Amino acid sequence: MSREVNAEIVSVGSELLLGQIANTNAQWISEQLAQIGVNVFFHHTVGDNFSRLESVMRLAEQRSHLVIVTGGLGPTDDDLTRDVAKEVLNQQLVINETVLEKVQHYFSKNHIVMTENNRKQALVFQGGEVFLNEVGMAPGILVKKGDTIWVFLPGVPREMKSLMTKSVLPYLVNYYKLDQIIQSKVLKFIGIGESILEDKLKDIIRSQTNPTIAPLAGEGEVTLRLTAKANNTEIASQLISKVEEKIVERVGAFCYGKDQETIEQRVLTLLQEKNRSLASAESLTGGKFIEKLIAIPGASSHVAGSIVSYQEETKVNVLQVSKSIIEQYGTVSSECAKAMAAQIQALMNTSVGISFTGNAGPDASEDKPVGKVFIGVKVANKEAEVYEFQFNGNRDTIRNRAVKKGFEILYNLLKN
Repeated sequence: MSREVNAEIVSVGSELLLGQIANTNAQWISEQLAQIGVNVFFHHTVGDNFSRLESVMRLAEQRSHLVIVTGGLGPTDDDLTRDVAKEVLNQQLVINETVLEKVQHYFSKNHIVMTENNRKQALVFQGGEVFLNEVGMAPGILVKKGDTIWVFLPGVPREMKSLMTKSVLPYLVNYYKLDQIIQSKVLKFIGIGESILEDKLKDIIRSQTNPTIAPLAGEGEVTLRLTAKANNTEIASQLISKVEEKIVERVGAFCYGKDQETIEQRVLTLLQEKNRSLASAESLTGGKFIEKLIAIPGASSHVAGSIVSYQEETKVNVLQVSKSIIEQYGTVSSECAKAMAAQIQALMNTSVGISFTGNAGPDASEDKPVGKVFIGVKVANKEAEVYEFQFNGNRDTIRNRAVKKGFEILYNLLKN
């Protein structure tokens, strides 16, 4: 039986803190470690600052069996990872001749004069494991100190991934004698809030052991991540399935999909299964709704198109909504939404028409408060129905919530 291995990941680079680059490395490394049964308990992102990086490394050393550090291994003065690690680990840095030869060959081959600072990329810790970088220059370095294994990797994603896949992961599996995997499954819910979902499942959540259950609220939907640890994927899947059955038994009516599936994909699938076509008339959402659908391959067979009727004149002259409806009720109204849904269905000759109108702000409009939204839906020969909402948030949040709510309405109508 393998031991419990607790890891943390340290990502180095001021560009990560400034938001210039997304920290995808930590996410990817966590996924890979989970697959071999390593627990990742902490992520750190730290800038190119000696004292701050040193404090993070010393903290990691106190509590983790495995510390993976990415970034800061380049040739410039702000690449501090080796220098900081030298102090924390009390390890001497030496030139690795094989790596140096590789660096020199790169510059020679490309007819570039190699500056002295590029020798820095060949510095490794004396007595450490060196993993040659097949797609770049700076190698991966592994150092043992006490009960902790340190792994230093370049920050360039393709270089890091190559070193992890070919060298680091096989080394860790062998060293720790890992015979477990960590497997997750995500259940996606719509039409139910996070607090209500948790309340309905509180006894299951409180008694969780293996698998664990982690709720996460999104914009207009909620997810549950079920994570199991087992000796192989088959056993992990069985553990997850038992808990999933209990959850679906209670709140399955709100569960629309799993893992990477999106609500718009489910709606398109239902349109295809029921051989129905769809068109949208969008004022408030400005095409956001239809864009979600047409981004999915194969949507053209069941999605006719959309009219973005933002101004009143466009609603009347293009969408052919009766001017009298707008004069009597306004554009932000149940009556206008109902007419828009009926008109788009008729104009594009589809079996389903959906409309969006409302006030996303920043000020009240037609005596309607910011966040007031009307969504109209007309299915086949049935009379159009209108759903009224009051959303909170800024302009983008209100528009995005309206789009998500539109998909929720269609999902519930089409699945029955």
